[in-house]
Amino acid sequence: MHMTLIQTEAMAGPWLSVRFSAISLRSEQRQHGVRVFQAYFEKDVFHDVPDAQFQLSFAGTLIGIMVNIAGPFFQILSARFDIRLIIALGVIVMVLGLELAAFTTQIWHLYLTQGVMFGIGAAFLYVTAVSVPPQWFNRRRGLGLGIVTSGSGVGGVVLPFIISSLTNRVGIAWAYRILGFIYLGMNAITCILVKEKYPRHKKVKAADDGEEQPAVTPPKLNEIFDFSILKDKIFLWWVIASVVATMGCFTPFFFLPSYASYHGLSSDDGTAFSAVLAGSNCLGRISAGYIGDRIGRLNTLILASFLSAIAAFGIWTVATDYNTIMAFAVVYGAFSTAYYTLVSPITATIVGIEKFPTALSVMMLSNTISIVGPNIASAIENALDAEPYFSYKMYTGACFIVGALLLLSLKIKMTHGVFTKI
Repeated sequence: MHMTLIQTEAMAGPWLSVRFSAISLRSEQRQHGVRVFQAYFEKDVFHDVPDAQFQLSFAGTLIGIMVNIAGPFFQILSARFDIRLIIALGVIVMVLGLELAAFTTQIWHLYLTQGVMFGIGAAFLYVTAVSVPPQWFNRRRGLGLGIVTSGSGVGGVVLPFIISSLTNRVGIAWAYRILGFIYLGMNAITCILVKEKYPRHKKVKAADDGEEQPAVTPPKLNEIFDFSILKDKIFLWWVIASVVATMGCFTPFFFLPSYASYHGLSSDDGTAFSAVLAGSNCLGRISAGYIGDRIGRLNTLILASFLSAIAAFGIWTVATDYNTIMAFAVVYGAFSTAYYTLVSPITATIVGIEKFPTALSVMMLSNTISIVGPNIASAIENALDAEPYFSYKMYTGACFIVGALLLLSLKIKMTHGVFTKI
């Protein structure tokens, strides 16, 4: 299988990267668009609701939760049906959620449409984006996943401007409708192009004469989920380390614009910082994949985690003017989200390709914890009597430094060395 993956990669690698990057671009853009819509609803629709900001934030949180908890359900469906059918179902649910959100008159309407429906639909696309490429790549698996996940950064730069323009020109309702049609058209192409190398719904069994024959019955639950993975101490250590490292990852993404305003900069400056964070994030994910293929993916993640901690402790703590905050946005954006590029290939390395689907589902579930990272940071900020935003800086840096140390201990446990490639 090792040789087959290398041969396949040589023939089809670049084209497959383009295919799957389309999925990633659409699925991970969700949070960037949510923030623009949330700002509009807060200002122009629910301005008379005292805690509108707090209530509206749950729409974005629900999307993240739906995406991460959908892994096991996706695995069950993909074991029984063609993956293109699953993607098509996800696209329909996602687009329907956007179209129904156009009729929002109460905040809870957004929970059901933009939160639950769009989140479930996006989940099927996102899980596909991170689960299928490892079947086709081996030697350049990191670079392939880097290109796939770089779509998130592209979305962070482009999508807010598209939504803002639509909202100003045609209103919030038609902005939702047009965005839904855009998603429908782009993902229709994805449904046609995406392909599994090892479709599990075509599982084979050995006949009496030794030849393999198509399976006649759907796989059982214990054939879909390899529960023995929960006894793997190395894998469980990987889960814990990744959760800790990502707990503070998105804190600057949420609070950097308001941090800029606190230091007297304009809202346009805050938007510029967010755009630079997203753009640097895009390039950083590709670079993380490329470097990971050369020095080792786990090594790259450890290095990126340490550098993210240094950016939080060494740059953000002294960033009070435009140039310094911009420098932080560039450096932090480049390294902070390397995990989302490398999680899939590292997981495949730790557990092997046979247990990879179950392991990826577990990783997706564990990522749900990181969604509440900014909320935890806010709770700490409110509880402490300290300089504004100081706890955000310390929380972000602490999560990365502790996560990096846990990842380093994982590497030593796996390879019995510090300078080995893995």
